[in-house]
Amino acid sequence: MVRRSIARAVSAPIDGRIAHVRADGDLELAPVVARWSVRATLDGVVTASSDTALTVEGGAWGLQGVAGYGPDSVGDLAIAVDGPRSELQPSRIDVRQRERILVGGGRSGAEAITRAHACGVAGVIAGAVPAAGLRVVYGDDVSAHGGPTRGDVPSVLCLLGFGSAELPSAIFAPLVAFAGSRAAIHTASARLFVFAPANAIEVSQHSPSLALTTDWGTVRPLEGPATLSGDVTFASEITAAAVGTPDGPTPAANVLAFGASRG
Repeated sequence: MVRRSIARAVSAPIDGRIAHVRADGDLELAPVVARWSVRATLDGVVTASSDTALTVEGGAWGLQGVAGYGPDSVGDLAIAVDGPRSELQPSRIDVRQRERILVGGGRSGAEAITRAHACGVAGVIAGAVPAAGLRVVYGDDVSAHGGPTRGDVPSVLCLLGFGSAELPSAIFAPLVAFAGSRAAIHTASARLFVFAPANAIEVSQHSPSLALTTDWGTVRPLEGPATLSGDVTFASEITAAAVGTPDGPTPAANVLAFGASRG
């Protein structure tokens, strides 16, 4: 009588995973060519993938800015100023804020932005950045439309404009409430995404209004509803529709609701 043993182990000439076991006992192996990983700017669930892209679906709280510069960035939000009018000071930035997104109040200068980048900060959010500072950091070809790039440069999101600008309380207060939450800056669309539940905070249903200052050098928030006050003759002897403010009427053309479409 011939005794046959049943093999309990097999060896293969390549490394891989068992993809199929045939009826005759043969094994089909799928070789592992390489391992790779990707980093998305949105937390969520991968719903589709191809050779060139992954589709991720998830929820987030979003904030539209006016311009984004540098690569997309991801990190925990951190408040680096004392209030919405404060300027982000280089002395407030160190390596302990590595991989965080700093909220820089009303203004962030070139020195603070470059120091943040040198300390490994993921990105900087500010009401405004001086145009001269943007040229120092990103070169003379930088524009007001933003500059998405994959290069080794800082990630900056301008929320209101250029120069300096006080952040409205309706914008600054939610950022403070979200401190410590995971967030991302998408520079191509100039948007901030905060990954938090929809009911994490109560957000005002009324968009704050912004007005140009008298020297046209920056913008300022108009707290409370902006109301039209009819035609007014200004010091320039031009008569135009005006919006009433605590400081007096301002041309309606110089007032814009934050979040409205911009050309």
